[in-house]
Amino acid sequence: MDFVELEAIEGLRWSWNSWPASKTESSALVIPLSVMCTPLMQQAELPILPYDPVVCCHCGAVLNPYARVEYASRIWFCAFCHTKNSFPRSYAGIGETNLPAELFPTYSVVEYAPGRKNASPSANAGMNHNWANGLSSSSLSLSSMVSSSSSLSLGDSRGVGPAFVFVVDTCSAEEELRALKSELLRVLEQLPESALVGLVTFDSMVRVHDTGFSECSRVVLFHGERELSPDQIQQFLRIKHMKQMQLGKTPVIQKQSFLLSVYECEFNITSAVEEIHSSLHVVPGHRPERCTGTAISVALGLLEGCLVNTGSRIMVFTSGPATLGPGVIVDSNLSNAIRTHRDLINGYTPYHGKSCSFYKRVSQRLSDASVVLDLFACSLDQIGAAELKEPVESSGGFMMLGESFESKTFRNCLRHIFTRDEEGHLKMFLDATIQIVTTKDVKICGALGPCVSLQKRNDLVSSNEIGEGGTYMWKSGALTNKTCFAFFFQVNDEQKIEPGSAFFVQFITQYRYGNMRIRKRVTTVARRWVGIRSSEINAGFDQEAAAAMMARLAIHRAEKRYARDIIKWLDDTLIHFASKFGDYVQECASSFRLSSNFSLYPQFMYYLRRSQFIDVFNSCPDETAYFRLMLNREGVVGSLIMIQPTLFQYSFDGPPVPVLLDVRSISPDVILLFDSYFYVVIHYGSKIAQWRKLGYDKDPNHENLRKLLEAPELDAEQLVAERVPAPKLIKCDQHSSQARFLLAKLNPSITQNSTYTDGSDIILTDDLSLQVFIEHLQTLAVQC
Repeated sequence: MDFVELEAIEGLRWSWNSWPASKTESSALVIPLSVMCTPLMQQAELPILPYDPVVCCHCGAVLNPYARVEYASRIWFCAFCHTKNSFPRSYAGIGETNLPAELFPTYSVVEYAPGRKNASPSANAGMNHNWANGLSSSSLSLSSMVSSSSSLSLGDSRGVGPAFVFVVDTCSAEEELRALKSELLRVLEQLPESALVGLVTFDSMVRVHDTGFSECSRVVLFHGERELSPDQIQQFLRIKHMKQMQLGKTPVIQKQSFLLSVYECEFNITSAVEEIHSSLHVVPGHRPERCTGTAISVALGLLEGCLVNTGSRIMVFTSGPATLGPGVIVDSNLSNAIRTHRDLINGYTPYHGKSCSFYKRVSQRLSDASVVLDLFACSLDQIGAAELKEPVESSGGFMMLGESFESKTFRNCLRHIFTRDEEGHLKMFLDATIQIVTTKDVKICGALGPCVSLQKRNDLVSSNEIGEGGTYMWKSGALTNKTCFAFFFQVNDEQKIEPGSAFFVQFITQYRYGNMRIRKRVTTVARRWVGIRSSEINAGFDQEAAAAMMARLAIHRAEKRYARDIIKWLDDTLIHFASKFGDYVQECASSFRLSSNFSLYPQFMYYLRRSQFIDVFNSCPDETAYFRLMLNREGVVGSLIMIQPTLFQYSFDGPPVPVLLDVRSISPDVILLFDSYFYVVIHYGSKIAQWRKLGYDKDPNHENLRKLLEAPELDAEQLVAERVPAPKLIKCDQHSSQARFLLAKLNPSITQNSTYTDGSDIILTDDLSLQVFIEHLQTLAVQC
């Protein structure tokens, strides 16, 4: 079974593709029943239907290819709850040779993009003539259907667009602000005229810029030390709080002058950005006074008063830690160092607990108002990303930790967020909800990813909560085509399940596109129940998806537990897993074997134990928060690169080849390309480096050397260009100090205690090698 090809069709990776028919048997699998879901994955042939979905009146499932249809009486039976439903009048022409696209057997994923907001199928005039070209004879090609519907799906750009509030730290150096202003002005130039924009600047005070006042520059000041409620913020800004609106209704903006469309305030906000100057006053022995938490709260209060549930972004640009007001990270006295992991473990952090509590309240406000928090931090020191992680992650926001606003990485990140499609609309997927519908023999445990639980319960929700649980619906402020969630399930065996029968799971993702139109993508899939001794269980195990899912579980536990406890849990789980699925003679470690479907999983766990996600040595809290945030939203392929990096070898012998992630792969006459997702290393063997330094690659007689040196650089540039944020590119020679980035991730098969041949690299460590780890695993597994 090719799980990658299946993912390209469904957007899903299952840890187990065949499930045991009882709760007890599923618990014996050791690895939880889970699905890695990328709800908006780019697909080559995605049918876009310009009408609203037909929904089951009982369970809320959307009409899909697994429904049983009686064409003569125009009724359909839900595959999930078996309820009888009538088709709306607009489906009067339905027949075996005239199917709506959602009933095509090959369309497990469809996207609904109604031509106008809140349109129902019965009211959609386009449905009366061949379902607006979405319902057609079976001979109609997908490409013609998509092309005919794409113009209807996006609508026009008139009306209210998404809102952006730029929150700028003016305690930055003047040259840094100059680079930041240049990029902000570029963003403003390219925003649609309907987009709403606001500007907040801060140092020890917060300034909300009045972009509707053209006589002169006018701001409303807030003191940085005060924590104000949303009502107080709106009272000072003289904004009346709006009533909650239903999703899909046209938003009505309260008349004010702090958040206006680009069309109304382009000149004023451009002038305000140009007039931003550094307020950095260096006091010897002290950090700048910076009230980041207050600035975020004020910007959120502005959006809460103007927009509700329409999709907005607060984009914070800062260059240092908060030293004032709510959310403070460290005080301004430089004699007090910013917190480290050891400080967090020992409790020597006077501000951490209060700041986390403050940002937890901010997270709830962000969720209630459908606002995304993005963080762009460019500093050589920590800025408080560990405390800000919860509101950024739970809202689906973007986090970038860099060194300078002048860097190419920052420019590319900001431009990537504001990418536009061929129609000129922003390619943003805002204010998203993900709903899961299952058959009654499956229960939903929870989710791990950039989302929050909406606490909506029904009979399908399990009392065994994992991550964001207690619900069948989750909310995320923003999604991308690569945002991935891990969903967890358990078997509900209150009624006997027959092995061989099918069960169904449906993922319903509703979001606002960049033009604020509502879209809904529906993924419906089926899998089979099998007996516990069935060979289909082993054949259906996806060890890559299982490793990615276990990594998310591990970092979820690591937020409240010590690293040694997480490693012990991972080891215990792996031992039970190996004992369950290994072939061996009791008490005979040398007889232990794992089939190919399971053989890589122990290796993944070995590298996960040693990764920066669990072992935080040599990482600061901000870096750890960033690493874990990225892992918690990345798909299976990207997660595996983070856990077990890739290593390619370039030599004169032929094209590049993958080699073992082992110190033995280092050789003087080869070049290694190492990819750990967060950084890419080009490692030159000592001979290659010497030839390069002597300039042999510039000699026409050594053309092969020039090509050998160019090949890894071209591949590395491609890797860097594909990812946002871009990984750090490091070029180093064998035995140089920068080679530590590679050596730290390699399997230490040769250490200071090993017998090795002259010229071999060694790793100075007391860590177990992969071989010793597997030997210990085998010994313990055969004893269980």
